[in-house]
Amino acid sequence: MSEIFERREFFIGGEWVRPAGEGMLEVIGAATEEPIGRVPNASPADVDRAVAAARRAFDEGPFPRWTPGERADALGRLSKAIQARAPMIAELITKENGCPTQQSIMTQVFSSTMVLDIYADLTRKHVWEDERPGGVGGKVRVRRAPVGVCAGIIPWNVPLFIMMLKVAPALAAGNTIVLKASPETALDPYLLGEAIAEAEIPAGVINIIAADAQGSEYLVRHPSIDKVSFTGSTATGSRIGAICGEQIKRCTLELGGKSAAILLDDVDIASAMPNLLMSGLMNNGQACAAQTRILAPKSRYDELVEAIGAAVGAMKVGDPLDPETAVGPVVTKKQRDKIVGYLDAGKQAGAKAVCGGGRPAKLDKGWFIEPTVFANVDNQMKIAREEIFGPVLCVIPYETEDEAVKIANDSPYGLGGSVWTANVERAYPIASRVRTGCVAVNSAMLVDFLAPFGGFKQSGLGRELGPEGIDPYTEYQSIIYS
Repeated sequence: MSEIFERREFFIGGEWVRPAGEGMLEVIGAATEEPIGRVPNASPADVDRAVAAARRAFDEGPFPRWTPGERADALGRLSKAIQARAPMIAELITKENGCPTQQSIMTQVFSSTMVLDIYADLTRKHVWEDERPGGVGGKVRVRRAPVGVCAGIIPWNVPLFIMMLKVAPALAAGNTIVLKASPETALDPYLLGEAIAEAEIPAGVINIIAADAQGSEYLVRHPSIDKVSFTGSTATGSRIGAICGEQIKRCTLELGGKSAAILLDDVDIASAMPNLLMSGLMNNGQACAAQTRILAPKSRYDELVEAIGAAVGAMKVGDPLDPETAVGPVVTKKQRDKIVGYLDAGKQAGAKAVCGGGRPAKLDKGWFIEPTVFANVDNQMKIAREEIFGPVLCVIPYETEDEAVKIANDSPYGLGGSVWTANVERAYPIASRVRTGCVAVNSAMLVDFLAPFGGFKQSGLGRELGPEGIDPYTEYQSIIYS
């Protein structure tokens, strides 16, 4: 057994503090099925303490009154402190959630520091207040004031990256924040805490706890929390949205997806394949905007299914710490068993597993799923409508471009999508008809850090990233001069 990562404190008010309770969270390695770490499970008293620290830092501390330039400098320092720990963070997250190490340094770590660096620049450029002529005489000064104390509820798939999606715009606007880590990835936030201290972020501006579902709900309901930002499942997001609605509390919800990759009839599948596979199977398919429905023209359906099945079937499955591994395990036994249920449902509905379709026979430890391609999929099948969140692709035939758009839009979700073609001029009219928050053309990019990211329909409320990502962390205040 490898060394256990064990901590007995939380990062609250700029210090490592002992928890009020005795409860612990045990983190199980996705590839080993063995414990890799233990950390405290936050009790209500711990949540109270973290929120109180954030409240003091906002109401009494210097940070909300710093200039935009000073806040930008703080984000830059935090980026550098995380970069210094990049290999350690990447390896730890790979052990926690199974992300292949060939992807983790960029997907899990440097994506996070890129967000911080971009927001450091945006903080300096953003219009934080402007003066305009009043509508009835006089003048009006319109401020973008910080919303207050924020809560960031973090999932397990790209934990550090999503933490920075909350932290960067919150701090850019002068807010303070309490981050609640997922129990499945509760270890890597301790390295973030060390980076925050090194970056000399004022005490209480960023606080980090880990907690189960009960602790999360207590944090969301806390009367001193002014805004909640959540990334995760639509079911949990619905619950959080209802609570925030009851309390008239600001919230941003980035939720599930079932995104469609539309292959046009002129697609060069050989050149598109590497990016197409990455768009659907990045992080073992554990990505909310993964392109897991592949829409293929009937005129080339058999050819495309064969090519995609061969490429996916050739992907190496195994130890996520092995640089050659392309697909590692999923995060937990519960998630693995849920995916197996989807595989069975697909077969029972008449879909054909061109490759994969079960658990790897040669891997007797770890929460592994064979990367799977289903053909003969109808868009009404369960595997085409529900978010599987694993390495499973469904290839759905279509006759015309209009039908492809209709199928892509026939989903309760609306987070991502893509169009693949040899002629990019064909792509824009099609992409603009897809009812999702982000559509890529011939690219595996699920997000662009300078553009807003979020979903239509059940994929969420609000936007993250880009200058638009700052807006949910501000309140407009109009100061009227007679």
